[in-house]
Amino acid sequence: MGQGEASARGTTMEGDCLSCIKYLMFVFNFLIFLGGSFLLGVGVWVLVDPTGFREIVAANPLLFTGVYIILGMGGMLFLLGFLGCCGAIRENKCLLLFFFMLILLIFLAELAAAILAFIFREHLTREYFTKELKRHYQGYNNTDVFTSTWNAVMNTFDCCGVNSPEDFKDSLFRMINQNHMVPEACCQRASQTGELAYINKEQCLLGNMMFRNNKGCYSAVVDYFELYIYVAGALAIVVLTIEV
Repeated sequence: MGQGEASARGTTMEGDCLSCIKYLMFVFNFLIFLGGSFLLGVGVWVLVDPTGFREIVAANPLLFTGVYIILGMGGMLFLLGFLGCCGAIRENKCLLLFFFMLILLIFLAELAAAILAFIFREHLTREYFTKELKRHYQGYNNTDVFTSTWNAVMNTFDCCGVNSPEDFKDSLFRMINQNHMVPEACCQRASQTGELAYINKEQCLLGNMMFRNNKGCYSAVVDYFELYIYVAGALAIVVLTIEV
């Protein structure tokens, strides 16, 4: 009898433990599901918003790309949370199989991104961006993708050049625009309403430091995204660790 009772007690404890894990998995995946739904909602709202916000985003390549990144992340988290919730609460092997396959795909994607970042790390240096800016940036050619992208970055982050406005010395931009020390995108603006209301564009183009943005875009972008990169990385590690 003693042996039977011990066995029954062990089975009960094991069942309670599995039940606890099941509900913890459900709660955790439900939070992921809610987060994915929120991101999807924000992305869809920006794309279909009738008040004109869509046009502002569409005019900025950086923000326009960000909307699709948000949609992609939202869709992935939505699907991940849904499969995890349904698979956990119903103990459905098929749903759980899809869930773990999705986890594996996310892990492989992160691994591939890390490998690519390591392989192309020399393309992410200040020196590389500076060399490319000097060789290809034209200043006012909106049909050139490289130039329009740099203009969007400098307007968005209120920066100039890669390291500083001095990057435009001995550059293609100076060859094309010999009377201008820096491009329009480097000039300080009086407002951030979307209209280009410069404080003093003429003095800025002549190189007056008081009317131009003097911070380099490399530092500006790194400073802006530093916190988000650390938070996203930490969340990714936590999610993968707990889910696996």
